[in-house]
Amino acid sequence: MEVSQDMIVDGTLEGVVYDIQGFSVQDGPGIRTTVFEKGCPLRCPWCHSPESQRYDIQLSYQKDKCIGVDACGLCLKQGVCPEGALSVGDVVTTLGGDTIRPVELDWERCSECLRCAAPNGACPANALLEWGKTYTVDEVVEIANRDRAFYEHSGGGVTVSGGEPLTQIDFTVNLLAALKQADVDTALDTTLFATWDAVERTLPYTDLYLVDIKHMHSKEHEAVVGVPNECILENTRLLAKAGARIRVRVPTIPHFNDSDENFEELGVFARELGESLQEIQILPYHTLGVAKWARIKHQNKVFEASMIPDERIQQLAGILKEMGLPVIVH
Repeated sequence: MEVSQDMIVDGTLEGVVYDIQGFSVQDGPGIRTTVFEKGCPLRCPWCHSPESQRYDIQLSYQKDKCIGVDACGLCLKQGVCPEGALSVGDVVTTLGGDTIRPVELDWERCSECLRCAAPNGACPANALLEWGKTYTVDEVVEIANRDRAFYEHSGGGVTVSGGEPLTQIDFTVNLLAALKQADVDTALDTTLFATWDAVERTLPYTDLYLVDIKHMHSKEHEAVVGVPNECILENTRLLAKAGARIRVRVPTIPHFNDSDENFEELGVFARELGESLQEIQILPYHTLGVAKWARIKHQNKVFEASMIPDERIQQLAGILKEMGLPVIVH
């Protein structure tokens, strides 16, 4: 695919990002920097990054980081919390054997004004933290360029992820274009739940698409994650038709998409992508993100289940391999 670098980039354009992770090896080839943008139209109940779902900067409270009201207590001072959502908690014993009284946060009363939260609020321990930050395109590129030696040595680059980066489309396109103009390999990690017009804007500046496909049946997809899947599948087909390089990623969730039938239909679909398909990555469900849900204000029901046995994951991978498809289990 011919790549155009003629776009006039607006380096002052701002986007909301919740993390920039260096030395990433799971989000594309080589050693990469992954830029995680906030905001996602999907509501996956197993989401391992629930802080990615909302578009705004929000409050996180990690209680085990609180150093206690006797050693600190700055967030309890008058005027810090206008809603009175913070109070002295019960005595707990830390891993080091000390006893402290951590702060309790009443999410029902909290308005997320962020006055208590680091880096600009009253919490020096980063227990109360702003989750999300506004960056300009130029600022992200500057951060990414610090790891250029790793990209050049390993064949890596920058992956723009989320959330769903296509929902901040102007920021995402300008960022991808700026990276390409800086001669950095780019990848876009996306659900493809967007208009084709939005997806098409990224084509000249994206070397690889990491496409999440969660279920082949639209009704089941919508019932669980809140949106149908027709445009996801059609956008994937259109990317292949345009000559894009695609890695299909399948978060494999117990009692949702881990059936033989779903993987057989996935295989049929993947074959349609032809030479554009680089590989299918099976991402087994894990519970590592469950603790994050307790740190934020949310109304969603959190999915928590036993992990799928490795033997079953290998059976599902085998269905795709028997169809002649390239498969990797992560």
